[in-house]
Amino acid sequence: MKFGISYNTAFWGVDPDKIAAFARHAEGCGFESLYVPEHIALYPGAAVGPYELPPTLPYADPIDLLGFVAAATQRITLGTGVLLLPYHHPVILAKRLATVDVLSKGRMRLLTVGLGSLPGEAKAAGVDFAVRGRRADEAIDVLRLLWGGGEDGVTHKGEFFAFDDLCQFPKPAGVTHLPIHVGGSSRAAARRAGRRGDGYFPGGMLDLEERAAQLDIARTAAIEAGRDPQALEYTRWGTGDMSPEQVGELAEQGVTRTVISLAAGELEQQRDEMSAFAERFGLGSA
Repeated sequence: MKFGISYNTAFWGVDPDKIAAFARHAEGCGFESLYVPEHIALYPGAAVGPYELPPTLPYADPIDLLGFVAAATQRITLGTGVLLLPYHHPVILAKRLATVDVLSKGRMRLLTVGLGSLPGEAKAAGVDFAVRGRRADEAIDVLRLLWGGGEDGVTHKGEFFAFDDLCQFPKPAGVTHLPIHVGGSSRAAARRAGRRGDGYFPGGMLDLEERAAQLDIARTAAIEAGRDPQALEYTRWGTGDMSPEQVGELAEQGVTRTVISLAAGELEQQRDEMSAFAERFGLGSA
């Protein structure tokens, strides 16, 4: 089992000293990765399920934030959980992600993308909320096309994006494309993960039966697409107080990575919680 950790600026703020100290401590404790979420814009009344999001929540740009984390650390892998892919132009996004990967020496490797659930956010980004799934599918294809293209350029003519003989450098460090994991809590997200993703990161309040069904859907979709279903990584959320027994249960469900959310809000308590988790699971010592 691999263990990542989440830093959410919406709750903990955008203090650069605190973010750097949090990331360094996570790295020292032996956490594999650090994940950050995204909202591009909020508005009064915006809600995820029954939970209303205060419009003043300070969601930082995830790619810029991860670039900052990369500069403050040496080893920890960089992840998004999740980046709202339909609201980004893939040509620009490909450049930004490859740049962070190169400057971090190959650590921008846990990009998790989702569709977004706020119609007002889609409208603000100029995206038709109803077609954001198809837009995300095409964006994944464009990202990989650009990362894999050579000096002769690549051409794409799709429903949402089109270009001819396009060259984009720098390339990701030492790989033909960056891994793309798919987040979500629907069967459509599971199918997208199987058809196009390198991993599946479901969220939501799903029961065990639905989670098992979605993992099966993802693996079946991978087979139908001519891909190896066993190569699909399976990531789930966890908490800082998890027991080895709980992690073992996740492993039995096929989970290969757990991303930990901490209960503490202050840095010193977060450090203590990280250190205790690392000791409990033998990750290392800070």
